[in-house]
Amino acid sequence: MRRGKAVRAAIFISSALLYLSMPNITAEANELIPAEEGIAGISYSLHQYQLATQQLNIDASKQLSDILNSLSPLANLGVSIASNYVNVRSQPSTESQIVGKLYRGCAADILERLDGGWVRIKSGDVEGYIAANYLVTGRDAEKMADEYATKTATVTTETLRVRENQSTDSKIITLIPGGETYIVLKEHEQWAEILLGTDEQTGRDYTGFVSKDYIDIKIEFKKAISIEEENRIRRQQEEAERAEAERKRKLAEEEALRKEAERKAKEAAAKKAAQANQKTNTSTSSSSSSKSTTSGNVSGIRNEIVSYALKFVGNPYKWGGVSLTKGADCSGFVQTIFAQFGYKLDRVSRDQAKTAGIVVKESERQPGDLIFYTNNRGTVNHVAIYIGNDRVVHAANSRQGIITSKYNYRDVYRVRRVIY
Repeated sequence: MRRGKAVRAAIFISSALLYLSMPNITAEANELIPAEEGIAGISYSLHQYQLATQQLNIDASKQLSDILNSLSPLANLGVSIASNYVNVRSQPSTESQIVGKLYRGCAADILERLDGGWVRIKSGDVEGYIAANYLVTGRDAEKMADEYATKTATVTTETLRVRENQSTDSKIITLIPGGETYIVLKEHEQWAEILLGTDEQTGRDYTGFVSKDYIDIKIEFKKAISIEEENRIRRQQEEAERAEAERKRKLAEEEALRKEAERKAKEAAAKKAAQANQKTNTSTSSSSSSKSTTSGNVSGIRNEIVSYALKFVGNPYKWGGVSLTKGADCSGFVQTIFAQFGYKLDRVSRDQAKTAGIVVKESERQPGDLIFYTNNRGTVNHVAIYIGNDRVVHAANSRQGIITSKYNYRDVYRVRRVIY
């Protein structure tokens, strides 16, 4: 049945294209007998013929367009062309309740087309009605995919080689694990260029090529957002901002307590020295104090740092940035997180890889440790915070922002421990 439909569609398309490619005989007729010189109603007949053929052109073009749209993989997917967003309503009426928003470039499954210019759609968790003129489908939707859709590749083999160029003879720049998903920047016949991260040194995308035989490629549009979800995201952002402000306040209190403790220690030392001098004691004794941390305290701080870092998942990446809410790059994210717990780290990942805490074995990694990665020249260009369960949180790249990933989503170069 499908084959017959496809054959009929192909025949119609061929016929329509042949018709549309024929010379415009109306124009030729008008050149021979201009309308203003028509005889005995000939000009009227030619005018009517011209109108009829123009309408036939329009009808044929529309039928051809409709068939091509019906053959598109996005035939029943509507993509919003609203300037900002269109409201999704509970009923096909502008007077009904707003249940969600479909932003420009977001997509919805078209469930039903209604009279009066409305369609019933489902997008994510949102189901309702929108005006049909805010959606495009088929080929028009395909045209919007490059700008608004995200093309992803999921690894379908246990370990996949990422190469510098589109060749099995090309240099292997990293190995990536099965099940992990990466953004596809460009598809080629047998290869796909995937995004590995944003290079901290240059701010440019760090990419590589993988064979399409070992990945599953999907095109994903963003979905509609419900009013409840919009409110939840707003609350989550406000919570992150409050958490950052509270952490800064607590850090300031800890710093004030530390300085007060140092002042009292100096006073006590000075008093002790004065008493010793009064006793004309020629021998002096000194004591050094060191901050000792029990294993329980270490574990608590590790968990607190991990929990705190996860509050900012979803926030943007910004090359050179250090703000947890308005944008940070990988090392800026790490530096700011640890600074708010009293740990001073260098600013960029290649320096952090040399100086942050102590080096530990990859197999001994613990939550709160730093995981470092290199580019294809062996230079450190990325850092993440290990959060346990074989995952890290990091400011990944300009497209995804702050996310969580498998800790070995790229080859691990080094693990360093700041909290010990």
